[in-house]
Amino acid sequence: MKFFQYRVRELEEKVEQLRLSRRVLMNLVEKLEKEKTGVLARLERENRRLHRDNNKYARRLLKKNSQLVELQSKLNDYSH
Repeated sequence: MKFFQYRVRELEEKVEQLRLSRRVLMNLVEKLEKEKTGVLARLERENRRLHRDNNKYARRLLKKNSQLVELQSKLNDYSH
């Protein structure tokens, strides 16, 4: 009978250890999810900023290109 009582106590302790381990793992998973969400949000903001900056740069290039074309046209007009 004592053997079974000992065995039951031993198994109860293992169950408690498993519960504790599960809580620790769940906390780690939750922490990782929060970190992942934060990183994704930061990357999305960075991506939007890069797109915006890229659009500004492309517009400036187009403007400079049209100015060059206009100057070349004037230069051609003066040379003829």
